Amino acid sequence: MKVVVDDVSVAFDSRGHTVVALDRVSLRVAAGEFLCVVGPSGSGKSTLLRVVAGLLRQTSGDVRIEAERPGAPLTAMVFQEHALLPWRTVLANVVFGLENRGVSRAAREARAREMLALVGLSRFARHYPHQLSGGMKQRVGIARALANDPEVLLMDEPFAALDAQTRTIMQEELLRIWASLGTTVIYVTHSLEEALLLGDRVVLMTARPGRVSQVFPVDLGRPRGLEIRGSPAYGVLLEKIWSQLRDEVVRAMDADRDP
Repeated sequence: MKVVVDDVSVAFDSRGHTVVALDRVSLRVAAGEFLCVVGPSGSGKSTLLRVVAGLLRQTSGDVRIEAERPGAPLTAMVFQEHALLPWRTVLANVVFGLENRGVSRAAREARAREMLALVGLSRFARHYPHQLSGGMKQRVGIARALANDPEVLLMDEPFAALDAQTRTIMQEELLRIWASLGTTVIYVTHSLEEALLLGDRVVLMTARPGRVSQVFPVDLGRPRGLEIRGSPAYGVLLEKIWSQLRDEVVRAMDADRDP
């Protein structure tokens, strides 16, 4: 297994009370797998990504990532907000991680240009973030993460802030990039439609405290495009997951209403 999450719990103090964000979560992610994580707001999806990334320490449990390439970072993360440095050009943003790792200028620029070509932004290398559309900024964010050649790519609702048309294009672009590189991806989303388009499996999280409710294989074939939404199998799987997700969303809403 590429990623092993064993019995991970995360708790923190909030106004004198202990809040359990994750409760004994266990997952296995295979090398090259595209795993999508869905659940109601507050189910710990983003917390789980941050634990895997090493940005947040779990209260208990263990996370292991199998390193296959010495020197490569274990993870890279793409957030909902692109978080580009506004004073740097597109190229300078993409090389940022490599620069911090001490990679030579020639090597890091060559890698950055390779990734910009992959996301279709070669001719924008000298532009600044304010000169780009929202979708283009997210493509730069993806290129920056991939430039570091991580063992695992972690994506936290990266297209949530985009308009519907741009989001659709970006989903197709991400599938193309993933098929080209074969990177292991853990992808958090609120959209079941997005999860079924992108994922090999869909992990359903419960309302807080976040637990793994069920894992659904997405047996819809590859390559996969928007036309899959017209498939009877797609509709059956969508309804199956939604019937369980709906119960968790209602539970989360009821909990928020409690005094």
